[in-house]
Amino acid sequence: MANIYRRLDKVIDKIKEDKFIDGRGLGNEISFYVFDYEPSDELIVRDRIIDFKKEFSYEGSNRKIIEFDLYKMLLEIAKEKRIFDRVFQVEEKQGKEALFKAMTTFAKPEIFLSKINDQLGDHNVVFLTGVGKVYPFVRSHNILNNLQEVIDKIPVIMFFPGKYDGQSLQLFGKFKDDNYYRAFRLVE
Repeated sequence: MANIYRRLDKVIDKIKEDKFIDGRGLGNEISFYVFDYEPSDELIVRDRIIDFKKEFSYEGSNRKIIEFDLYKMLLEIAKEKRIFDRVFQVEEKQGKEALFKAMTTFAKPEIFLSKINDQLGDHNVVFLTGVGKVYPFVRSHNILNNLQEVIDKIPVIMFFPGKYDGQSLQLFGKFKDDNYYRAFRLVE
């Protein structure tokens, strides 16, 4: 992959393009994009996401960005279900496998999608972040596959610490998340 700074510098210009917001030029596909990057660049990407949101936060901007950090959402869901405090006890007493089973029981894509739908409001660009932090409890391809039912006219950019070749997602460059054909690489 090209230098992370050069690639990140192209993101704002992409978001400003009319065809980005209109979804034109994508062969009538949904406007889902993946910005993949080396996991070692995670903190650089996080900082730039803050800058991207600031760039469009002025009054009168025709881009209204909302960020959904999947990890923070998982914690919110655990608190809402009143199991957050017990998570640590489960891991300590029953082990990681029991924790995984407990977490994946309530961390269903539908719950995330419902929260996204409820919070979307008048935003017209969605950032999905926290993909690496929430693994293995939530799989990014499951969110993307189900998200098209909730969002079909709004561009979504998933910031992905790994590799996306236009066909499959490989988290951290090691774990094959699954095949996913509907998203486009935001920046080569």
